[in-house]
Amino acid sequence: MENERINIIQNNRKISTHQLVFCAIFTALIILGAFIKVPIPVLPFTLQFLFTTMAGLILGGRIGAYSVLMYILLGLMGLPIFSEGGGIGYIFKPSFGYLIGFYIASYVTGKIVNRKSNPTFTEILSGNFIGLAIVYGIGMIYYYIICNYVINTPIGLWPLFLYCFILAVPGDILLCILCAHLYKRLIPAIKKLSYRGV
Repeated sequence: MENERINIIQNNRKISTHQLVFCAIFTALIILGAFIKVPIPVLPFTLQFLFTTMAGLILGGRIGAYSVLMYILLGLMGLPIFSEGGGIGYIFKPSFGYLIGFYIASYVTGKIVNRKSNPTFTEILSGNFIGLAIVYGIGMIYYYIICNYVINTPIGLWPLFLYCFILAVPGDILLCILCAHLYKRLIPAIKKLSYRGV
């Protein structure tokens, strides 16, 4: 009995070919989202949050987070797929914290929402908002630390809050709502597929 339980756990942790394919697809979508920009001061608004959230929702927390991690690693290896280039030096960009936030948020959102096979719109939206809070929490803290203690371009708390939250968050709130609508409509189709890794 114990061996059977261990085998089940190990099988659940394995990544199937289907999961790898969909993981790669969402990595490509996240790359695409990085280049769809709405210019606002200090922090460009992109559609990355849309695709990183949908990755967690559709693929599940584990595989969704892998797709975001793959994107981050490819960028750090030198591919110019981040919104402002690529390379290992990107970790010193103030906005890199948002990429870390995307990774964690995709996992958390996927885990929260996929606890049920048919979550309500409100439950999906709540999971999305929790993910959004993670992205902005990590992103703003990282932005502040890098600006003030690493690259010597000081930014105060109010300008940080204004440019990195107030001006940026309305668009991401709309994306949270859009993601919830899309996922709710896609649930019947998703149930027929076996690529999710919750």
